[in-house]
Amino acid sequence: MKTVTIHTDYITLGQFLKLADCISTGGQAKSFLQETEIYVNGEPENRRGKKLVHHDRVSVKGCGEFQVVRS
Repeated sequence: MKTVTIHTDYITLGQFLKLADCISTGGQAKSFLQETEIYVNGEPENRRGKKLVHHDRVSVKGCGEFQVVRS
């Protein structure tokens, strides 16, 4: 499992996908979320505005498993 470090209280799922290198631009988030299976803490998720916080686990099909860590 890879870690993605944030320096704020939360990060949106759309921002997270870019930070985790699953997408190259923020504009790709909407279509990527419609086409790709994504789970946040074991629950399916497709809202790019979903707030991710410290210790959330994100699984992105074809990209990997991640844990959000606040520094």
